[in-house]
Amino acid sequence: MKASSRPTRQWLGIRCDHWLDVMDELNIGAFVADSRRRITAINLSAQALLGLRESEVVERDCREVFTGVPCTMECVLNHPDAHAPRDPDLEVTDEENRRHLITRMAIPITDGQGSIAGCMTILQDHSPITQLIDRLHYEERRLTNVLDNLDVGIFSVNRGGLINFFNRAAETISGYDRHQVLGQSCTKLFAGEAATDVCLLKTCIATGKARNGCQGTMIDKDGVRVPIRATYLALRNEKNVIIGGLATFQDMTLAQQLDQAISDRHTFHHMIGKDPAMHRIFEMVSVVAPTNATVLVEGATGTGKDLLARVIHSASQRAAKPLVKVNCAAIPENLIESEIFGYVKGAFTGAERDKPGRFSEAEGGTIFLDEIGDLPIALQAKLLRVLEDREFYPLGSRHTRKVDVRIISATNRKLDELVERGLFRQDLYYRLNVMRIELPPLSARRGDLPLLIRHIARNLCATRGTTPPGISRSAMQILLDYGYPGNVRELENILEHALIICRDATIEPDHLPGYVNRRPELPRGKILPVSDTTAMDHPERHRIIAVLEKTGGHRGRAAAALGMERTTLWRKMKKYQIRW
Repeated sequence: MKASSRPTRQWLGIRCDHWLDVMDELNIGAFVADSRRRITAINLSAQALLGLRESEVVERDCREVFTGVPCTMECVLNHPDAHAPRDPDLEVTDEENRRHLITRMAIPITDGQGSIAGCMTILQDHSPITQLIDRLHYEERRLTNVLDNLDVGIFSVNRGGLINFFNRAAETISGYDRHQVLGQSCTKLFAGEAATDVCLLKTCIATGKARNGCQGTMIDKDGVRVPIRATYLALRNEKNVIIGGLATFQDMTLAQQLDQAISDRHTFHHMIGKDPAMHRIFEMVSVVAPTNATVLVEGATGTGKDLLARVIHSASQRAAKPLVKVNCAAIPENLIESEIFGYVKGAFTGAERDKPGRFSEAEGGTIFLDEIGDLPIALQAKLLRVLEDREFYPLGSRHTRKVDVRIISATNRKLDELVERGLFRQDLYYRLNVMRIELPPLSARRGDLPLLIRHIARNLCATRGTTPPGISRSAMQILLDYGYPGNVRELENILEHALIICRDATIEPDHLPGYVNRRPELPRGKILPVSDTTAMDHPERHRIIAVLEKTGGHRGRAAAALGMERTTLWRKMKKYQIRW
């Protein structure tokens, strides 16, 4: 169901109509209100639930639409630091006079300064599952098949907390096969006996009172924390005696991703890994992030340098200020100075007004200099002055400008080697190398592969509103054996390819990209000899050639696997005299 007639709306760079359409696909109502409480957009599912048309609510005050019901904007304004505040459940009547039990979730939308600019409200109709549960009795086994085919996770326990029913959706969300949990304590699904979710379920069994719309966290089979929204209630037999409890829960990964997209904030939980090397990085980041120390991130292409920079910024005291990214390798050399430092009117032909650079845009926040090893040597002295004196000259200006920014730089090249070859200033290297974090390639932490595969597949499917398919043993073996020269980014591309191709309940080897299954023969006469022996032996040249081999010479796929733009790949091929 698509609201194709709805005009495209932009909110802080996020396409609201896209998210409203995603909610429509999941039969979830949603609408957006601005800081004046005026409704600016509403999807079809919300219109059906409320019995109202778009023309009847757009530009109206949400307090008028929800007469007598607390406004979700009030919830956002009263709890500005809360994560996706929720209102109590409420009942509405549709056009056919049918009652619906609605749960509202308000997600704040902030501007670049961290101020509340509006909110998105999500409406979830729980009436169908509630009505079904009301009919459920312990002995009604004929309902088992119905419960097993719902897209809501359901499990039941006896009075001792041992699981005696586990439906298919619960298997999908938790990663456990039902035979692995039946007869086990429900604490297996959560963070132990003291977990809030376990306590809520036990309280329901003890008191007979249901708990609706509880926000919690489930620990899946791989140890990953899955955000859930759950309802807990007591189960009674035909004599109205409580003989156990039942839980229904939904995977809230999509809502979490929506909240992240709107606020553009990242936490340590977005970094996945059990490997000891990753744990050491997590510990270092937790110490470094709150400081203003300059950070240098080294790692091969696709290892997550960009994500790490976002995590550091979000955990710092500058989180409410901008994070400005500059890819030093993607900007032409004749434009990079004006892009980074800006220019004044008359600095060159066509400069008809002052233009602030990226450093000025990052004032008070963080600037992320990606591919710092490709920064021209002439600009390195200017960057050194910013690091030492916190000031710079805009292009064409005779006056310095002060700037308060934190600098995070990243490179897939070894800066110390560039210093030895005279391609990078030694004094700048020492200033950047205050805190160095080295991200390991995926090949060096292969034990994280099963964890990453499941995590990425779940996130990709949550974005599409689909259920993650299983992965056959043969397909999983191929994924575990592959070398991933493009690291985590290449793994994401491979899984996205498989999810698009797969139309069944299980991903098979045929659903994986061809280059993952087989290594094409090296085309003869395609690589020109390089006269510069230093360039010939450069690791990046060998990596590019290896990826071109795997992709059969397809530059688009090769650039994606390497985590760079096609133009950047073309420039590097020219630099290393690779003709394909």
